Amino acid sequence: MLQKVLIANRGEIAVRVIRTCREMGIATVAVYSELDRDALHVRLADEAYALGGQTAAESYLNTAVILEVITRSGADSVHPGYGFFSENTDFARAITEMGVAFIGPPPSAIEVMGDKISSRLAAEKAGVHGVPGRSQALTSHQEVVDFGNEFGWPIAIKAAYGGGGRGMKVVETPEEAEAAFESAQRESLNYFGRGECYVERYLTWPRHIEMQILADTHGNTLWLGERDCSPQRRHQKLVEESPATNFPDEIRRAMGEAAVRVSQACGYVNAGTVEFLYQDGEFFFLEMNTRLQVEHPITEWVTGLDLVEWQLRIASGEAIDFGQDDVLYNGHAIEVRINAEDSSGGRFVPSPGTLTRFDQPAGPGVRLDAGYAVGDTVSQYYDNLIAKLAVWAPDRERARRRLLRAIEETVIEGVATTLPADVVILTDEAFINGTHSTNWVETTLDFSSIAPPDAPSVSSEASLIRQEVTAEVSGRRVAVAVWLPEANDDPKRLSGATKPRRQHHPSIAGSGSGMVSAPMQGTIIKVNVEVGQSVEVGDTIVILEAMKMENSVRAERAGTVSAINVTAGDGVSTGDVVAVIA
Repeated sequence: MLQKVLIANRGEIAVRVIRTCREMGIATVAVYSELDRDALHVRLADEAYALGGQTAAESYLNTAVILEVITRSGADSVHPGYGFFSENTDFARAITEMGVAFIGPPPSAIEVMGDKISSRLAAEKAGVHGVPGRSQALTSHQEVVDFGNEFGWPIAIKAAYGGGGRGMKVVETPEEAEAAFESAQRESLNYFGRGECYVERYLTWPRHIEMQILADTHGNTLWLGERDCSPQRRHQKLVEESPATNFPDEIRRAMGEAAVRVSQACGYVNAGTVEFLYQDGEFFFLEMNTRLQVEHPITEWVTGLDLVEWQLRIASGEAIDFGQDDVLYNGHAIEVRINAEDSSGGRFVPSPGTLTRFDQPAGPGVRLDAGYAVGDTVSQYYDNLIAKLAVWAPDRERARRRLLRAIEETVIEGVATTLPADVVILTDEAFINGTHSTNWVETTLDFSSIAPPDAPSVSSEASLIRQEVTAEVSGRRVAVAVWLPEANDDPKRLSGATKPRRQHHPSIAGSGSGMVSAPMQGTIIKVNVEVGQSVEVGDTIVILEAMKMENSVRAERAGTVSAINVTAGDGVSTGDVVAVIA
């Protein structure tokens, strides 16, 4: 059995892995950025090591530093979680070449399935067909236009080395292709370290159904049931459930067997997920996620299996000690993701800040996997998932009602969350009847009843500064770094950001305002206009990145751009005026 696991991740998934390791008597090593030095996963781990830096690229995607920490800590294995390096072939290969166990599939399987293009080809060889598309990387937006003109609009541009909706853009017309292609490349590069993208048809009313796979090194590959992840916004999941409702048993078995064939075709080992789109009685291979999924708790609820435990056991060389016929399903489980987002009016914009209150739900059949506690800061630099709330009940309707009760008990202050939107989803007739689709949230649901949140709290990221001090430890003189409150008498002192932020302006939101203000804290990725340019209502003025999501800041009135206050790379706060329209 493994002795010491380094978790190359952060947030709730790092906490999740640490807890199972603790139960199994396995020591844990956390890594952290400057902004995560007091994070929950750091507090819970047996050891913790600083990576330096603030952004993901400077910290959790810094291969050299992580490899150094593996050596320093003496870890004999690495769990990548999801996101970051979890589907990166080079990282997995570097780990295994050190003689350290990678708790996931072999690099060769990641290479095939981590690349969505080669995964399509591998699935086709296994007799499992995908959504019609082109199985090669795009080189220009003109290829997007050509594909759409040939096969029909809309079409989807997708990150070849990613998942979770990151780097995915739906293109409705040829005129949108160039901007969508550039945006998909940027998001993919920023989140996964690779910018390659491909194109495929965009189905208009599908359901997103995925199969959980578990495979060992002894030739055993099993499917552990499906999860319906159809309620999505920005192609990212909001609500997941298992089993899928209104899903025929013959399709379930055929999809499970197809998932096994796809897994075996690439020599897959450990836990993974094969994703499909299901529409009009047919299913299409979408992609394989060569890692643990965010929504794995609902599979654990209905099967009684601890997937993280099995990841660790398989990585230790153990064989799965049960067969396909032994996998039993009990009851129904539903999960909602609690993201730091303002969902009022269906906006779903990032809402970074510090949690000033976090009342957690309890009671029968309730599970909360959280990566934050009161006083922790949800940073603009990372994914905005605060926690996952999952419930189990004997049937779907009781699970739905239990989840609504648990949401009612959950109180989070300091940031806006998606919980109000989850209530709208769970109480809509389409969800209750199981007639929803992946497009349903953004095209059909009415979120007008969700009131805008109070002003967000000021992030503690800007309140502490790093100082070098000398201390004595057991009589030995050492230099250490400490983080102390920033002095208030120096208004020019920077908060530690790579670039100074613009002077903060009051928010001047409102219909028809000529002041174009940032709706959230973030970084300017692109300025789309110049002084003197005429713009119409709805035109994109700047593109703002926050929490690994690109957001278009649009004009609220027509006119001429009279001032631009930002350039690409600038950090802005909520309410900062980025441009003025006269």
